[in-house]
Amino acid sequence: MVKLDPIAEFREDHRKVRDGLLEMIESLNQKNAAKAGKILGNLNTLVGPHFRYEEETLYPALRVFLGEYVDQLIKEHDGVIATALACAELLKKDTLSEKEAKDAASAARALLIHVSNCDGLAILSERLKRKEINNLGEKFAAARKAGIPLLAWAQTIRKKK
Repeated sequence: MVKLDPIAEFREDHRKVRDGLLEMIESLNQKNAAKAGKILGNLNTLVGPHFRYEEETLYPALRVFLGEYVDQLIKEHDGVIATALACAELLKKDTLSEKEAKDAASAARALLIHVSNCDGLAILSERLKRKEINNLGEKFAAARKAGIPLLAWAQTIRKKK
């Protein structure tokens, strides 16, 4: 079995999220709720395993470098999840008002900041021992295999913790 490179996969996920958010912003600027909703659905599917991996495996491993700052990262996830929930609800509508589209685009831009900041964790991950990196790869692969979307994970598994 080919081992997953958790650092490369982590960064690639961020690229996909970045591109998805930029595409979603463009759709929202055009007030295309259907397209923005589809993109959000794709992001929900991609980000679920990613967040699960971060919170259950990566953040605890990086606590050695970041200490209590890890708690702030989890709070940032709270904000991302709340924003995703609000956007999902909004994008159920057939049409968006100018204000709704503008507010949703602003929220998506704010999420880009989290993506950018979070990608910096990859450089810290490189300093972990090979055994820890291998464990990260196994856990990341397991989270992907489970395939639980972000909002479902947040409302079930994460909520129970």
